[in-house]
Amino acid sequence: MRFQTNRRQEEPEINLIPLIDVLLVIIIFLMLTTTYARFAGMELTLPSAAAEEVDGQPNELNVAVTAEGDVLVNRVPVVGGDVDSIAAALGRAVPANTPEPLVIINADAKSAHQRTIDVLQAAQRVGLAKITFATRNDE
Repeated sequence: MRFQTNRRQEEPEINLIPLIDVLLVIIIFLMLTTTYARFAGMELTLPSAAAEEVDGQPNELNVAVTAEGDVLVNRVPVVGGDVDSIAAALGRAVPANTPEPLVIINADAKSAHQRTIDVLQAAQRVGLAKITFATRNDE
């Protein structure tokens, strides 16, 4: 047997084209799967008041919604929490011969939003159209 020992050794060749292709695929994959930390949101500024405190007028109904979800009409607790019982309490609290009483809703920040909507629906059932929300001064 004869072995060739004079074989010409070829220089190793590094081909960069497949390497570049693989890197581009990785970059495209990372660009498509990366989530960006940009939060979509709406900046909300709550109303605040800067007026002097005035004594309650006789044609006002003060409705308070506590953090626990209790409803008070002119500081009298409403028995039951459904819209019908709130409407009945509002109907009893309307002063006689008062043209269009003003309903002031003072809801606690930790109260359920649904309870405030219940008060609005009860006022609508009784026929009270003038409704406002109490605000606080942030000083």
